[in-house]
Amino acid sequence: MRQYAYRAQIFHLLDDPQHDAEAFQYFKDGLLIVEDGHVKAVGSFRRLAKTLRASTKINHYKNHLIMPGFIDTHIHFPQVDIIGSYGRQLLDWLQDYTFPAELAFKDSKVCVETARFFVKELLRNGTTSALVFGTVHEGSADALFAEAQKKNMRLIAGKVLMDRGAPKGLLDGKDLGRAATKRLIKKWHGRGRLGYAITPRFAPTSTPEQLAMAGVLKAENPSVHVHTHMCENKDEIKYVGELFPDSTDYLDVYEKHGLVGDKTVLAHGVHMSASMCKRVSANGAAISLCPTSNMFIGSGLFNLSQLRRHKVRHALGTDIGGGTSFSMLMTMNAAYSVCQLRDLSLSSMDAFYMATLGGAKVLGMDKYVGNFELGKEADFVVMDLKATPLIARRLKIAKRLKALLFAIMILGDDRMIAETFVMGRSVYKK
Repeated sequence: MRQYAYRAQIFHLLDDPQHDAEAFQYFKDGLLIVEDGHVKAVGSFRRLAKTLRASTKINHYKNHLIMPGFIDTHIHFPQVDIIGSYGRQLLDWLQDYTFPAELAFKDSKVCVETARFFVKELLRNGTTSALVFGTVHEGSADALFAEAQKKNMRLIAGKVLMDRGAPKGLLDGKDLGRAATKRLIKKWHGRGRLGYAITPRFAPTSTPEQLAMAGVLKAENPSVHVHTHMCENKDEIKYVGELFPDSTDYLDVYEKHGLVGDKTVLAHGVHMSASMCKRVSANGAAISLCPTSNMFIGSGLFNLSQLRRHKVRHALGTDIGGGTSFSMLMTMNAAYSVCQLRDLSLSSMDAFYMATLGGAKVLGMDKYVGNFELGKEADFVVMDLKATPLIARRLKIAKRLKALLFAIMILGDDRMIAETFVMGRSVYKK
């Protein structure tokens, strides 16, 4: 079994900083040892270097920081070509940009080419795992899974379910998407490091019959995820109330159809009542917070204090293409700004937790990835601490760890990503 060793500054979290502020490890001169794609050891270079085999080459990254790979808990791979489109509110955005872009995915060549670019872009930004929306087309999910499998990524995805409120070419047929979803689950779920998510776009584009069908599929396949949107925009919430008058609120629509549980990820959750927070928490579901998207489309500012108060599980998502960057560093920056406007100071520890171990927990991946605990899969990123003249100058005077991390999350972007590793294999190098 071949052994690999990586020397640099090393940082990872062992638990939620909200539970234990000291649950992290930082080695100013650290060593990460990888065998067979898994973490063999992590610690100080001085202590671990003497344990290496004589044949093991040490890859030394001076002025770099090694961290676990980033985990994006909500992103749309078919929307890469509409990122940065002129701002509109959510419901207009769907009609003007999203649906026209997704219509192109009836062409398998578009699916394959976009999936290839999308996966490369994730890795270029240091994102090693993600929960991903496809389009309504079965081929979109096939293409994404195939591309992620080539890189051996731990990735969860699904084809969108829609049977109303969209152009005809984006609607599921009479079987409501049942057959295609079942085929995709059988073909991809649990294959390598891949997982499936039953994916209704959001309540307005699914009839009660389709949501009920999705709930049945979830009951038949308890290990798959459910991935959808909720409470992103006030007009959207009002529209859901008109479409589902018998439901007490947006969450109740999903609850009534068996779609809310510990494998459910609800994107956004910007406008939630205390009752909804309590029920999300009680059901073990999670919220993916998407600050760049919410600010760009004008949906609002998520309320992290409220989520913490009700013990709602949460992590970060880029929400490409409403979101404006693949970079989880820039997403952390935006999350900090949102919290500032909500009179909450988001610490660097909390932000990096949401982007690594916290994201892994939200996706049920934490026994595999999220930090460098012994035996975990070696997904990690090498960050260049001199990526730009400004970053180099600023970090030179950041003597303490929290100051270093905070400066990275505020100033950092894709330029900091020097190399990305998946299961111990280099899959991107600047």
